[in-house]
Amino acid sequence: MAAPVRSGGVQSLARAFALLEGIADAGGTVALSQLAERVRLPPATIHRLLRSLVDLGYVRQERSRQYSLGPRLLRLAGESSKRIGVWARPHLSEAVAQLGESVNLAVLDGDEIVYVAQVQPSTTLMRMFTEVGRRTLPHSTAVGKAILAGSSDDEVLALLHRTGMPRRTEHTVTDPEEFLRRLALTRERGYATDDGEQEVGVRCVAVAVPGAPRPMAMSLSGPTTRMDDATVERAAVVLGDVAGRLGAELGSGSAGVVIA
Repeated sequence: MAAPVRSGGVQSLARAFALLEGIADAGGTVALSQLAERVRLPPATIHRLLRSLVDLGYVRQERSRQYSLGPRLLRLAGESSKRIGVWARPHLSEAVAQLGESVNLAVLDGDEIVYVAQVQPSTTLMRMFTEVGRRTLPHSTAVGKAILAGSSDDEVLALLHRTGMPRRTEHTVTDPEEFLRRLALTRERGYATDDGEQEVGVRCVAVAVPGAPRPMAMSLSGPTTRMDDATVERAAVVLGDVAGRLGAELGSGSAGVVIA
């Protein structure tokens, strides 16, 4: 009799996580009917599981009767986020070994870019250093463009309206329409660049990490004297390959999966 109990427990667990991911995919707050459409489970089943998640603090029911991700998830998310740099380091090191420049990993946290990991070359005399934990706005960074390229123009414009587009250097793009044109180019070629827009004399190239559980990008940065167009194009290929493998390792991979 133990096997059916275990099977049912595993199924319920899988369904509960599907609900949490469905709420996250909906932007963090969702109505029961919308959630049912996303996970394709009977409303009665969803309601039963949601009540358990609410009781545990992993889901919160709002006054609007919608459901949102609960505060107890913050502890899990915080501890998991600390591990991203550890998991990513071998991949970043591989890119550094092939390219000989500093490689960074950054995530979108709210409306800001946060650098969560960096690996520097051991042989290059002039290295680019970005402090892990540093926060900046997306519009002036290659990682920010690579991440925002995955959003709609309306979503990007809304973010830019909230943050503004402060000028970091004389090269920083401060016009929203021009920024959208840069994002269109990023989508077309598969990588983003920062040509002295964040720091004078530094050029960066970045790619999004596909399949990652949160918006994330990997970048290579170096002095403009070493980062010519050929270097940028080669770096984009290497970063794309490495980011793909990192994304597969981190991958949420469950969006759109039906759990019967």
